[in-house]
Amino acid sequence: MDGERRWADKGEAIGHGVSWLSRWSLRVALAALGFWMVFWLIGTLWVVVLPVLLGLLITTVLWPPARWMMSKGMNAALAATIVLLVGLGVLGGVIAAISTSIASGVPEIAQSAQKAITQLQDWASGPPFNLKGSDLDRLIAQGVDQVKSSIGSIANGLLTGAGAVTSGLVTGVVALLLAFFFVKDGTRFTPWLRGVVGERAGGHLTTVLERIWATLGSFIRSQAAVSLIDAVFIGLGLLILGVPLAIPLAALTFLGGFIPIIGAFIAGALAVLVALVSNGLTTAIIMLVIVVVVQQVEGNVLQPILQSRGLRLHAAVVLLVVTAGTSLYGIAGAFFSVPVAAAVAVVLRYLGEVIEARSVRSTSQPDGDDPVETERSPE
Repeated sequence: MDGERRWADKGEAIGHGVSWLSRWSLRVALAALGFWMVFWLIGTLWVVVLPVLLGLLITTVLWPPARWMMSKGMNAALAATIVLLVGLGVLGGVIAAISTSIASGVPEIAQSAQKAITQLQDWASGPPFNLKGSDLDRLIAQGVDQVKSSIGSIANGLLTGAGAVTSGLVTGVVALLLAFFFVKDGTRFTPWLRGVVGERAGGHLTTVLERIWATLGSFIRSQAAVSLIDAVFIGLGLLILGVPLAIPLAALTFLGGFIPIIGAFIAGALAVLVALVSNGLTTAIIMLVIVVVVQQVEGNVLQPILQSRGLRLHAAVVLLVVTAGTSLYGIAGAFFSVPVAAAVAVVLRYLGEVIEARSVRSTSQPDGDDPVETERSPE
């Protein structure tokens, strides 16, 4: 048939197929090498990359009110300063309220803990253990001796943890400073970028960056919605069961929702521990069931659905990228994997639009005209 290539024999056809496969295999290998180099560079410069990523996420929260202030004629630096200070004030107020509530509930929890210890001693002295007071004292002494013998490793662990906390504080301060500059000078970035790379390439980059920015905002909103739902249901469970510190624990659950895996685990463990100490084993088991059910629904159903809709990613893709990010970069990788994957998807979709637009223009372009020279960013 016309338009089909005819081969002299099967050997020529097989040779053409092998040649085609070799060329594409080399291209895939080079692309994989490029991706590996990018991951290696990110890992090497992680101390710089992490504050930048955190600063961008903070900016997505601060930018809407700052943009409104700028639209009313306020100076950009003043607007950035106000939203940053207000944001820090709100966060500090929430932490102060949680701390005050916890401090007021400590005596009640301490009394409940003493009662729980007494009940535990009574239970251990009966069947099937039948432990006497001297036996319990001996077990406690053995535990103390074990702690003393491990004091060196414990001290090293505390020093390592203190170093991690210090590094985290420095990263947070740098991220806040970067967020201030991003809010203050963000409107100047795209004009500067157009001037550096040229109008045509700058148009493409501007469109892509604007779409990525919208994607980051969608990620923050969906993450906040998931964390709020977690906090509401776990808080209701605490209130219904009559567990003290229900409101502070719900607030900690909301804040912990922004830290994947470990945040939800710590918040849930604290809720179960307080229920155990203050209300007994039965209440703690019920609270554990509530926490597990809520977190399973949130992690396996709610979060993938909300993020897949807001970020235009399939729920299966969200689950896979979170798994990959966790295995590569730990907790930070789990947190940033979804917005990074969404940003990559934005770039790929835009490239598809450009290729499609170029194909349409090239078929309708008169002979002698270069479709590349007449290309513009698709609307």
